[in-house]
Amino acid sequence: MHIEPGIVEGSKMLLSYGTAAAALAYAAKLSFDTIRRDGAASLLLRAALATLLVFCFFEVFPHHPVGVSEVHLILGTTLLLIFGLAPAALGLAGGLLAQGMLFAHFDLPQYGINVTTLLVPLFATAVLAKKIIPADTPYVDIRYGQALKLSLAYQGGIVAWVAFWAFYGQGLGADNLSQVVSFGAAYMTVVIVEPLIDLAVLAVAKFLNGLRNTMFVEKRLYSGTRA
Repeated sequence: MHIEPGIVEGSKMLLSYGTAAAALAYAAKLSFDTIRRDGAASLLLRAALATLLVFCFFEVFPHHPVGVSEVHLILGTTLLLIFGLAPAALGLAGGLLAQGMLFAHFDLPQYGINVTTLLVPLFATAVLAKKIIPADTPYVDIRYGQALKLSLAYQGGIVAWVAFWAFYGQGLGADNLSQVVSFGAAYMTVVIVEPLIDLAVLAVAKFLNGLRNTMFVEKRLYSGTRA
């Protein structure tokens, strides 16, 4: 989902600054809510773990340039279910920034584009999770169909944002359209893999019941809520 350098340039970059600022402001609001509910130490610990994992996802996991962007296994829904929305959002933003600063300086000018592309679909996926997962169902008990819907929402959102940035930056020409379609087709194959990874990670979490009520994971992972 790292948009290729040069796709959006000049004054058009201003839009990415605005969307990134809005997404990060909402992440900050979610973080304050999480601090009030779980405490600052829990938020910081989970955000740090999520950041480290995201950095590994981007830098260590296989990633291939396709069309206007790159295909990554981001596991955004996994981070959401294990750590909660605010830590997952901070982890995605922090891991992306760390990768850019340490290994991919050429991606830093596109940080606003890429962080928007990562965070806005995450927020939408969290809304969907509230609708399709009953309030009394712990996340460790979700089914494949629910995990698939979450993955479709997150990965589909990423594809939609990458397509938006590509068309915004380069127009609707045939070559650009072909590049966007190529990326979208390749990226949506991640949907085949991610729900299985989600369920595998949740199965491990269910086995490691000692994590219940610790600062390492989202409380909803083990306990349903009527809130």
